[in-house]
Amino acid sequence: MDLTTFWFILITVLWIGYLVLEGFDFGVGMLMAVLAHDDRERRVLLNTIGPVWDANEVWLLVAGGATFAAFPEWYATLFSGFYLPLLLILVALIVRIIGIEFRSKRPDAAWRRRCDVAIVVGSVVPALLWGVALANIVRGVPIDADGEYVGGLLDLLNPYGLLGGLVTLSIFLVHGAFFVGLKTEGPIRERAISLGLRAGLVAGALLTVFVLWTAGRDDSATVWILGALVVGAFALGLLNALAQRDGWAFAGTAVAIGLLVVTLFAALFPDVMVSSLDPAWSLTTTNASSTDYTLRIMSWVAVAFTPIVLLYQGWSYWVFRRRIGVHHIPG
Repeated sequence: MDLTTFWFILITVLWIGYLVLEGFDFGVGMLMAVLAHDDRERRVLLNTIGPVWDANEVWLLVAGGATFAAFPEWYATLFSGFYLPLLLILVALIVRIIGIEFRSKRPDAAWRRRCDVAIVVGSVVPALLWGVALANIVRGVPIDADGEYVGGLLDLLNPYGLLGGLVTLSIFLVHGAFFVGLKTEGPIRERAISLGLRAGLVAGALLTVFVLWTAGRDDSATVWILGALVVGAFALGLLNALAQRDGWAFAGTAVAIGLLVVTLFAALFPDVMVSSLDPAWSLTTTNASSTDYTLRIMSWVAVAFTPIVLLYQGWSYWVFRRRIGVHHIPG
């Protein structure tokens, strides 16, 4: 395996880590609007992600940094062409952080309601726009012979891209509901599983259409097989939720999200951004990469430090593995 392929795979893994882990963060944030009945239940929801949400966001920083270092042409075209959606995602993430960090600073009910709105909006916007962005990268966008994006915002708001956004939005909602079911006890857990099952029917339908559309566009056996595994994993997650197996239900949606990322990147490879104007103008792992020397140094750093990061984050999840309920929240 050459180094460009290795780094394409590693960036895929980083996006899997980000969307699987941050996905349930977004889901929990969206559930603040519909699942919790009072302030103590909203605090329970926030406490389920409190020890881990900021570490989950680090995966995005590492994915962006790895793209910049390994494939600078990809990074430049992506961030210039998708400037407005990425800016909206960044603003939404900042708004969500403000809501989470400052919600408890004042006991005023109106203040907490405004923070709750910030958390919900800051979760909905990225959950939607990440799907739109990833779908458009696979579908293809107007890129000229110089590797420059020459389209506008409306080019990104196509049916396939919008469907991708609805898929990530709905799947993250279900993923978050099953995470709440895994991490809580009592009535809030029961409501979370029930809501996740109802939303899962819609999410499953959207996911199936999106996977079929993606596989039909690419028309390769690999993408067809991966797409079938995505839908199968999501269905197993729903079945396990129905059987009250909370851990397996959450694992099912996590695997489905991870396999969906693999499916999209498999449909993209060996391109990293597809030109809808001329396939010859597409950016590939070869023409968008850094020098071989740069990739070699990065590879040694990744091999040395990635296991340490994974062990530390796994340990943090183990420490905060216990279920919580409203009786753990002081009045």
